Amino acid sequence: MEVQIKLFATLKDKVGSSKVTVSVAEPANVATVLDAVGAAYPALQSSLPIAVVSVNKSFAGLDTAVSPGDEIALFPPVSGGSSDETLPHPTYFAITADHLDIPAIHAHLTSPEIGAIVSFTGSVRGQTQRDGLPPETVYLEYEAYSEMAELKMAQIAREIWQKWPLVKGVAIVQRIGRLDIGENTTFVACASGHRDQGCFEAARYGIDRLKEIVPVWKKEVGEDQSVWVEGDYRPTEADN
Repeated sequence: MEVQIKLFATLKDKVGSSKVTVSVAEPANVATVLDAVGAAYPALQSSLPIAVVSVNKSFAGLDTAVSPGDEIALFPPVSGGSSDETLPHPTYFAITADHLDIPAIHAHLTSPEIGAIVSFTGSVRGQTQRDGLPPETVYLEYEAYSEMAELKMAQIAREIWQKWPLVKGVAIVQRIGRLDIGENTTFVACASGHRDQGCFEAARYGIDRLKEIVPVWKKEVGEDQSVWVEGDYRPTEADN
């Protein structure tokens, strides 16, 4: 059978395409697909041992079965609006190229029972000071596997409610595209009745978890070089 694989960030750059196609014998699993990709696209071979694979927008292991028509994506570890009516509390999740309207996002979480909203806002800094990256950043370029990203944002909200049941609302927003120095990149907010009901801790957990499991990548662009930033955390099926 023929299998089409979506590529992101460094993997996309290595082959100059956002999609590749390979042929595998049935029955197939992720391991056989990766073997076929490595054979057909030698430029990807060095990246495959640490690449993350998703099948139908869920993290997959080597033994995960692959069937005709499955949506398969291959990407490096994550570098660090809509709502889901099945979720029990107000939410706002978005992958967007637009500027953040923070009061409007807060409005999604506001209700008569809410007395506290704690938020984290990330922004582009001009000096990275990390080995292998440009010493000074001109701008960042963000890319996302958007359809999977919003599902993972909803998962983070569910994890937050398991850990902090008194948190009533969660907003997670990631911007994509070119972002210049000082522009906002990420936004996480958690709402509760009072400030001592877990909203501070939940907001910190939300941004940390976003950088682990939400498929978003950034490219640091300097005067003389540009580098995709890859994270150290490699999601597994346990992160679904």
